[in-house]
Amino acid sequence: MHSPLFDQANLEVQAQQRFALQNPQMLRVHLGGDVLAVKGAMVSYQGNIRFDHEKAGSVGKLFKKVVTGEDVSLMRVSGEGDVFFASEAGFVFLVDLTGDALSVNARNLLAFDSSVAWDIKRVQGAGVLSGGLFNTTLQGTGTVAIHTVGQPVILDCSSQPTFVDVQACVGWSANLVPQVVSSMNVRSMLRGGSGEAFQYAFHGQGFVIVQPSEWTPPPTQGGGGGGGFNLGGLLDG
Repeated sequence: MHSPLFDQANLEVQAQQRFALQNPQMLRVHLGGDVLAVKGAMVSYQGNIRFDHEKAGSVGKLFKKVVTGEDVSLMRVSGEGDVFFASEAGFVFLVDLTGDALSVNARNLLAFDSSVAWDIKRVQGAGVLSGGLFNTTLQGTGTVAIHTVGQPVILDCSSQPTFVDVQACVGWSANLVPQVVSSMNVRSMLRGGSGEAFQYAFHGQGFVIVQPSEWTPPPTQGGGGGGGFNLGGLLDG
């Protein structure tokens, strides 16, 4: 049988690393310890692999998931073999944490080492009009795999204020403390506003990851899908 389908570029990558890119849009993980992955991200596996629902780990974290709508639905992947992950054909990037932290939009998260701690954080200034904005913070030592819609750009926030559309923002270095600002005035509100009404404002030592596409905003009614209300300091723990 002959076909360009069987070109070397499409054959399984034989990498020694635990986390490796099968291709720009697919992650290959060789299990040698548990991995946490977003539910629905597994596309194939080889070997004796087990998939289990990963609980929130604490009542506080479970409460945050419920009231914020930050849909971090994780599964624990264990066993022996290789697992392939992908999501919406997004471009996959690996980030090696060495005791530091990364804040990521849950929709851009793919998988990470189980040794990495995670939590849900409220973005300052994210209230009723912005629909409530929350990100997933990953901290510790291990590898994190994220995916972006299109090729991203990394912006340095140290030299000047940097503003990013909230639906195009993939994540940022967790030492940054972004604010949510609005470019919408009263007149534009009366006319229906614009899709770029709310931005994250960054300024300080650190970076922000921006994808060339915007996620569809979550619904803003109370009780889910991004909160739709300001929980104040309740979720700042």
